[in-house]
Amino acid sequence: MTVENVSVLMTRLKGMRFMRYISWGHLGKTSLLVGFLFFFCEVLIYYIVLLQCTWPQIQTNTKHSTVKVMMLADVHLLGPRFGHWFDKLRREWQMYRTFQTAMTLHNPQVVFILGDIFDEGHQCNEKEFNNYVKRFHSVFSVPENTKLYVVIGNHDIGFHYGISPRLKERFEVSFNTSSVEMVTINNNIFVLVNSMALHGDNCFLCKPAEDKLKEISEILKCAKSGGANSGCKKYKSLPVYSPPIFLQHFPLYRPSDSHCKEPDSAPSKIINEPFREFWDCLARGSTKKVPGLFRT
Repeated sequence: MTVENVSVLMTRLKGMRFMRYISWGHLGKTSLLVGFLFFFCEVLIYYIVLLQCTWPQIQTNTKHSTVKVMMLADVHLLGPRFGHWFDKLRREWQMYRTFQTAMTLHNPQVVFILGDIFDEGHQCNEKEFNNYVKRFHSVFSVPENTKLYVVIGNHDIGFHYGISPRLKERFEVSFNTSSVEMVTINNNIFVLVNSMALHGDNCFLCKPAEDKLKEISEILKCAKSGGANSGCKKYKSLPVYSPPIFLQHFPLYRPSDSHCKEPDSAPSKIINEPFREFWDCLARGSTKKVPGLFRT
C-alpha cells in the first residue's frame, strides 16, 4: 500500500466519523427542532391566540342570566366533487384545532352555527351526505354540558327554488332542527330560521315556516303580558319573556356592505357591490315583515 493510498483511506475514515457525528448529533437536534416547530404551529399557537379572548362582563336583572355563546357561520366543509383531499385535510384540521381549543379554554354554554356548514350539501347523494355529517360531528364535537344548534344555509339544502322535500328532510333529521325553532336558554329566547323559507310564496317550505313564526310571535306576546289575554290559554306553558334574538343564515336586507367598517369587513374591491335579494340577503319585504311579527 502506497503513501497515497494510506492518505486516501485516512480521509475516508475521517469522513465516515464525520457522517456518523452528523447523523446522530445534528440529526437528533434537527428532529427535535422540527418537532417543536410542528407542535407550536399546529397546536400551541391556537392556545396562545385564543387565550387573549375573554368573555364580556354583563350585568343582568334577576329574571335573566348571561349565556356564553359561540357563534359561527359558513364553515363550508369541502365536498367530494370540488374539494381536493389535501385541502380538506388541512382546512378541517385547522377548524378542528381552533374550535376544540376554544371549547377547552372558554367553555361556551351554547354553540350556534348559522348555515352553510357544507359546501356541497345540496349536491350530495345519501352516502356522501352521511359522510359529510360524520365529518361535521368529528370537527365540531362539543362536551355534554354544551348545546349545539345548526341553522340551515343555502349550501346545505340549496336556494329556494332548488330545494326538494327530500333535501330539507334529510338535513333536519340529521341535525335535529327545523325551518323555524324557538330556543330558550337561561330565560334568553333565540328564534332560529331557515332563510330560504322566507320567500313568502306559500310553497311547501315557506307556508309552514310563516305559520310557525306567527305562533312564536303569539307566544312571546302572551309571555310579555303574563298570559292575561284570552288567546293565551291554549299554551300550556309560557317562557319568561325577553326580547327574541333572531338567528338565520342570510342577513336582513341592506343595499351592500358599504356601511360596514369593522376590522373583518369585506375587502375594498367588493364592499360596495350591490346585494341581490334572496341570494345575498333577505328581500326587502321579508325584512320588514319578520321583525314586525316580534314587536310586542
